[in-house]
This record gives sequence, structure tokens and C-alpha cells, in this order.
Amino acid sequence: MSRLEQRFAELKAEGRSALVTFVTAGDPGYDASLQILKGLPAAGADVIELGMPFTDPMADGVAIQLATLRALEAGQTLAKTLQMVREFRVDNQTTPIVLMGYYNPIHRFGVDAFVAEAKAAGVDGLIIVDLPPEHDAELATPAQAAGIDFIRLTTPTTDDARLPRVLERSSGFVYYVSVAGVTGAGSATTEHVTEAIARLRRHTDLPISVGFGIRTPEQAANIARLADGVVVGSALVDKIAQAKSSDQAVNDVLSLCSALAEGVRGARR
Repeated sequence: MSRLEQRFAELKAEGRSALVTFVTAGDPGYDASLQILKGLPAAGADVIELGMPFTDPMADGVAIQLATLRALEAGQTLAKTLQMVREFRVDNQTTPIVLMGYYNPIHRFGVDAFVAEAKAAGVDGLIIVDLPPEHDAELATPAQAAGIDFIRLTTPTTDDARLPRVLERSSGFVYYVSVAGVTGAGSATTEHVTEAIARLRRHTDLPISVGFGIRTPEQAANIARLADGVVVGSALVDKIAQAKSSDQAVNDVLSLCSALAEGVRGARR
């Protein structure tokens, strides 16, 4: 089993949802970002999405756009992001890491080199926002051949005609974007998420994680009662933006992660 399969199987056996946390690699700087990354599992993160900074993050709202700019200004590169994963794996061989971002930096890095280095570093999955299934040959196929899951985004506007095509070669889990718009946008109603998950389950046996607009432990708990995973990103990234020092950024992100984890873990009791 892959690390993602293992983690979701363990949590299903425990009867609870996964807390999936997103942070941008290199934000607010390499050392603090690595400290956050290493601290997230102990703070309650079950799966970590690590953003690959890119100059044109078209699916992201202001919080993650600014995080990307901070990381790039601090000198973060794709090579350094892979190095962060390697350093994380020295002490942690069990927490799944999913790289999330856009195709351009990978294309520039070289697909074959990227897939080989990502696998060697300990990357478990990829979420590439701007690569639809019609372009599987570009990255999804070589990544999956190397044992790296390729996780698809589905949205409220992905209709029943399109959904089978999107899910056809998905692996790891399905990421349901619960609101139409960019990251950090408003949150969906419980009724809407319930209906959306029921529709997705008719098309796939993969775990379903729900994200976009989840900011508080209470919101996370509400989604955790319905979905296999709860994704929180912008709320964590905002803590870095608001911090007056790198140490405060680390502490505030991990404190919020702990509160979110408590919400998720208590949701089905």
C-alpha cells in the first residue's frame, strides 16, 4: 500500500476523518517553513499538502498568492521544495506528503527528472491544478508509473458527464473543491457538501477530501462528519502573514493545526 492508502485505511478503521493541511514551501523562509513542515504531524496533521511556489497561482486567493510571493522572495525553488521533503523524511516515514501547484515549474525542471527526484525524496502524491485529464501523458502517467499518486480536483461545476473522465485515472484521494472560486473563498453549506459527496461516491471508491473555505475547528468538524478528509490551507497561511517573527509563525500555525485536529478527531464521537 502507498502511504496515502495506508493513512486513509487506518483512519477509516478508527472511524474518523483525516486532517489535510496545506502550507506553501519556503513561506516565510526555508528554515521556518521546514520547522512548520516537521511540526505538523505532531500537531495533528494526517496528510500534508506542500505548495510549490509559482509566480501565477491562478486557482489561489489572496492569502496563498501572498504566501507564494513571500516564498519566492525568500529564494524558494522547486529544487529546494524537494530538498524540504527529503529533510522531512529523515525523521518521518509515515505521514503522506502531496505536492500541490502548477505545471509550469515542473515542465521547466523536466518531467522525468522531477518524477525521479520527487519519488526519491519521498513525495506521495501530486495535485496539479492546471493539468486536465486530456493531458495525462504530460505528467500523470509517468508519475503514477513511478508510484506517485495523481489527485484530481472536482468542483461544484463538474457535471455527471464530465465526472467519470476526471476520476478515471485518479489515485490517492479525490479533492472536492466545495465552492466555485479561488482558495480562501466563502464556505459551502453542509447540505451542499452532503449532496456532493453522495454524488462523488456513486462514481469512485477513493477517499473524498473536501477543501476551500474551511477555517475554524467548528467548520472542520462539520466537514469531518461527512467526508474522508478535511483540507485547510488559507487559514494556516494567514497565521504566517500575521506573525511578527518566524518563531511566532511556526508557533501560530502549529497551534491552529492542533485546534483543527481536535475538531476533526472529535467530530464523530
